[in-house]
Amino acid sequence: MTRLAAALFDPALMRPLFWMLLATALFFALDPYPPGLPLDRLGDKAEHMLAFAALTGTANLAWPRAPAWRIALALSGFGALIELLQAIPALHRDADWRDWVADSAAIAAATLLARGVLIRFAPRAPLP
Repeated sequence: MTRLAAALFDPALMRPLFWMLLATALFFALDPYPPGLPLDRLGDKAEHMLAFAALTGTANLAWPRAPAWRIALALSGFGALIELLQAIPALHRDADWRDWVADSAAIAAATLLARGVLIRFAPRAPLP
């Protein structure tokens, strides 16, 4: 196994990356003046889906033994929380339930992909 592959399957490396991604997603979701990104031309839903696919993939690599449905449920709840927070007028953001649907669709797709990768490529623990 290459060093890169070993790093991808090392929860000790993936967990801090996950928390950094989560904090970054929350910051950009609540920033009253988010920066323009090249992805903007594809629409706001594409940005939501990319962010939550990255979070989901990283979470599944960070906690490979956790049930996939728990990770998916927690991230979907995080997406719903973002939409609730965006409804606060002082944040000057627009809450949209369709953003949460996009988040959840990306979470479902990324969960299937990440679990497939784990099943196929993750190193197996030695048998006793």
